[in-house]
Amino acid sequence: MTTTASHHLSPAFPGRAPWGTANKLRAWQQAAMDRYVQEQPRDFLAVATPGAGKTTFALTLASWLLHHHVVQQITVVAPTEHLKKQWAAAAARIGIKLDPEYSAGPLSKEYHGVAVTYAGVGVRPMLHRNRCEQRKTLVILDEIHHAGDSKSWGEACLEAFEPATRRLALTGTPFRSDTNPIPFVTYEEGNDGIRRSAADYTYGYGNALADGVVRPVIFLSYSGNMRWRTKAGDEIAARLGEPMTKDAVSQAWRTALDPRGDWMPNVLRAADQRLSEIRKAIPDAGALVIASDQDSARAYAKLIREITGHGATVVLSDDAGASKRIDEFSDGDGRWMVAVRMVSEGVDVPRLAVGVYATTISTPLFFAQAVGRFVRSRRRGETASVFLPTIPMLLGFANEMEVERDHVLDRPKKSGEDEDPYAESEKEMDEANKQQDEDTGEQDMLPFEALESDAVFDRVMYNGAEFGMQAHPGSQEEQDYLGIPGLLEPDQVQLLLQKRQARQIAHSRQKPADEADLLELPAERRPVVSHKELMELRKQLNTMVGAYVHQSGKPHGVIHTELRRVCGGPPSAEATAGQIRERIKKVQEWATRMR
Repeated sequence: MTTTASHHLSPAFPGRAPWGTANKLRAWQQAAMDRYVQEQPRDFLAVATPGAGKTTFALTLASWLLHHHVVQQITVVAPTEHLKKQWAAAAARIGIKLDPEYSAGPLSKEYHGVAVTYAGVGVRPMLHRNRCEQRKTLVILDEIHHAGDSKSWGEACLEAFEPATRRLALTGTPFRSDTNPIPFVTYEEGNDGIRRSAADYTYGYGNALADGVVRPVIFLSYSGNMRWRTKAGDEIAARLGEPMTKDAVSQAWRTALDPRGDWMPNVLRAADQRLSEIRKAIPDAGALVIASDQDSARAYAKLIREITGHGATVVLSDDAGASKRIDEFSDGDGRWMVAVRMVSEGVDVPRLAVGVYATTISTPLFFAQAVGRFVRSRRRGETASVFLPTIPMLLGFANEMEVERDHVLDRPKKSGEDEDPYAESEKEMDEANKQQDEDTGEQDMLPFEALESDAVFDRVMYNGAEFGMQAHPGSQEEQDYLGIPGLLEPDQVQLLLQKRQARQIAHSRQKPADEADLLELPAERRPVVSHKELMELRKQLNTMVGAYVHQSGKPHGVIHTELRRVCGGPPSAEATAGQIRERIKKVQEWATRMR
């Protein structure tokens, strides 16, 4: 038995190779094939970074199993309607005919199988079980972590495909943000007693980058001042990247993404400049904005037209023509596409080279899949650029691009230091404040409202390192980073970023100190502060207030309210690090006076 590429795989343009058209397998695909043929397992989990070519591997294996009569038919299960059609098109190029419109009843004899969605299996699991029982079936479970999206989907997959002859599970991101078990995945217990998913073959981003299979990703982060009104009517101002509560981070993030502010137009303008630079070397390079919702997507498209003079392709997840528009954009040479969720996973647009992460979804799984849209390499030297708000969680994901993860089935208990021991007292203080402000009434509470935002170039992240000093949009310092050539080898990217930062620091030293209106420190010396560090400040404030309670005889709530009245700002649950430090200083001053 041979494990080389299938006997009827047709030659194709290398740029389309990831979608089942290659006549020669990549080294990792061949190694995975060799392992499969040698072991002949019933279940096989292949974890390969987005853009590495999981589909080519799966279809080559499917063709081999059909050719050797191990199976008689194929069922592909995909996350979305668009992806099941894409699977059918890819399979057709190598002579495997899948019906992407199948819903029920006998399958026409011209087909080798069907392509369905996880939701479709969830609706009619017995239909697919009967098909598996009637003929020897290979089930390909694409992005199998989706089978854990809901308990019903997981149970439906178990019921439908338990009788299958062979099951091939594929994923670029095996981890999930929850602990729902993924069907047909083996979990092994580690020394810490926690069960983690065990892959049969893994090909991570780091390996793929070294092999030139994927592009290196440059992350460009933008900070800025945000101002918003809370549902209680308080106006709050904060700077992206400063330490603040989770709620405040969320509201500052939403304010930045509001199309009516200045942050989004400035970031879109910078991203379009970056795209123009890349198109000098890659003429058909495209850009994508990943939006949170349909209204934002349409507003971003309007901004892009105003900035560039050209319209953007808008793809909405519930739009009947979405798949067609993605295909047209993929095959064309238009500059911009704006999408809501549709392009976050598995969708093949190899020419995408610039991304704007304009959504508040903050799971590592979604982030990895979103960035995966830009890493598919067509030729050596291509780079990808992704623009982000300076949100600590996102910067953490960006710096961990090369870390391989497994799905953790057992959530470890949080240690005491990771929990907020003052949450309960904060809740009591909020209640106390609410009673004192009772005359305003809950009927007057307003929804969250973004008031204004501006943008500041903050830093560049690449290969786990950070570069750059803060700069205003349109400044020469910002242009230095936006103008990095579009065709570079990974080591050249690092060298160029180091040179850019050295030049920026040298230029900064020549200016008088009073001319520095932005933080004049290189990125690696000004880490984004975490929620944990903010909790430490809140803990320090509560300790100081507790000591002052014994000294003054006043209740906690009264002291916190007085601090807020004197120093200004919101309740401490929403206060920034600067505001909390000011209150600590003030309560220390009061305590000193009483001695």
